[in-house]
Amino acid sequence: MANPLRAEVVRLYKNLLYLGREYPKGGDYFRDRLRAAFAKNKSVEDPEKIKEMIARGEYVARELEALYYLRKYRAMKKRNITNLTFGLLHIKILSLQ
Repeated sequence: MANPLRAEVVRLYKNLLYLGREYPKGGDYFRDRLRAAFAKNKSVEDPEKIKEMIARGEYVARELEALYYLRKYRAMKKRNITNLTFGLLHIKILSLQ
């Protein structure tokens, strides 16, 4: 008999695998760690324990998304500060002429 939570576990694995592509240490590093974590727990059969692990995996997915949004925000902020600094510098140079 197949476990009814199998589809949810596979969905979580695919989602984490997708999110891991942009991991700071590299996609290969993340994929290897993800594969090891899922392989370590593949013998678990208790539905409650599986649900706890799924909840933990979903938490990790949310944290990864937050990490990526923060990284993008910092990059955008850094770019805007550079543009703003250049703009102010340009205005000061023009006002001196």
